[in-house]
Amino acid sequence: MSIDKSEWQPKIIVFACNWCSYAAADLAGLNHLEYPADVRIIRTPCSGRMDPLLVLRAFNRGADGVLLSG
Repeated sequence: MSIDKSEWQPKIIVFACNWCSYAAADLAGLNHLEYPADVRIIRTPCSGRMDPLLVLRAFNRGADGVLLSG
């Protein structure tokens, strides 16, 4: 059984700071800008207080990449 690599899309989890990058993502949505459906944005209170175990948990649950944005 062969897997077609052209159809594979990575699952990306984005931890976005509520005060910085989440506002930018929200503005992008208001402007009808599109991003891949495999990108999941999770709002966090502050990127400086992000628990590193949440990044590891995302990988453990099948994420191919994690972006911590602040």
